[in-house]
Amino acid sequence: MDINQIRAQFPILNQEINKRPLVYFDNGATSQKPLRVIESISNYYLHYNSNVHRGVHTLSQKATDKYEQARQKVRQFINANHSEEIIFTRGTTESINLVAFSLSQNFLQQGEEVLISEMEHHSNIVPWQMACERTGAKLKAASFDEKGILNVEELKNLVSEKTKIVALTQVSNALGTINPIKEIIDYVRSKNGNNTLILIDGAQAVPHLSVDVQALDCDFYAFSGHKMYAPTGIGVLYGKKELMSQMTPYQGGGDMIKTVTIEKTEYNELPYRFEAGTPNISGAIALSEAIDFMLETGVNEIARHEHELLTYATEKIKTVSGVKIIGEAPNKAGVLSFVVDGTHPSDIGVLLDKMGVAVRTGHHCAEPVMDKFNIPGTVRASFAVYNTRQEVDIFIAALEKAVNLLR
Repeated sequence: MDINQIRAQFPILNQEINKRPLVYFDNGATSQKPLRVIESISNYYLHYNSNVHRGVHTLSQKATDKYEQARQKVRQFINANHSEEIIFTRGTTESINLVAFSLSQNFLQQGEEVLISEMEHHSNIVPWQMACERTGAKLKAASFDEKGILNVEELKNLVSEKTKIVALTQVSNALGTINPIKEIIDYVRSKNGNNTLILIDGAQAVPHLSVDVQALDCDFYAFSGHKMYAPTGIGVLYGKKELMSQMTPYQGGGDMIKTVTIEKTEYNELPYRFEAGTPNISGAIALSEAIDFMLETGVNEIARHEHELLTYATEKIKTVSGVKIIGEAPNKAGVLSFVVDGTHPSDIGVLLDKMGVAVRTGHHCAEPVMDKFNIPGTVRASFAVYNTRQEVDIFIAALEKAVNLLR
């Protein structure tokens, strides 16, 4: 993998912040976009901007073809069985909300249980709290240990005949922990068969790992485009066809209907019954282009490179006085969260920015994780394919200066 050739595809990296070369280590929040993805958006608006599924004219037909080709590209990328199982959404948050709302309409009942973990992003907590409030179901959560490792045995013990939904993150956004999702799914299936539905939050997994939804045997899988080199505002919900066809639509409007009278509405077939209104057409096309970028670079190569950076950065940061790493699971994605004795994460973040280094600070929309460690938040450095060892060295040197300034 030629890192210089890869970096050349990301124009935004060629700038200075506060008179220092930009070191972008906030990829867990959103990745930067290669030029080909940016150009795919402008190409759509320059040459065939039109609505999809509605017109017989040439521009509409071309836009529709490109939009549906993007759906097929996503299907192949995660190895879904049918293109009808791919729903375009605004992102992981909307994907999970769609499932939680729909299942609370005709599946989840009073006294039944939804099982999550304490390391979930708020987007995989709050929608289930809302679903439980609507139905009278109960929300249960499995814990994790001081290293950020999910207590799998505890989770297994929480699975009962009352467990109707299991919703788990594949990779923790705050800790970087890669959870043994396949092992958990297999256990749930062995105990409850298909009576328990399983949703996987893949927002932090798809950009960094090879994902095969059929091999996982999850019922739903949600992820966002903007964390995997695509633009913001486009995401994906995968759902098994036989389940999605029975679920209540999340929103009503154009394109999700077959017929409408004042008295009643007949809903459209999959996937359109879950895509009300004009979709993010350019976003879907750009997502397809981002997938091509990842495939051509090599998903396994991306994972290997990011793991090497994580290993190197972890070794280096341990030499900085007062730093404590938050999340030390042996199986991690490219996320390095830490705190510094006697300092607030935001102060570290501000000083790093003055030296050209972009990181995330705060609770990372994972307050239960911070509560577990009794901290208000962390500094999080997260890596992508275009990051380098040299950037890690710059980051560590800047961190040492920041720590000394705050003492």
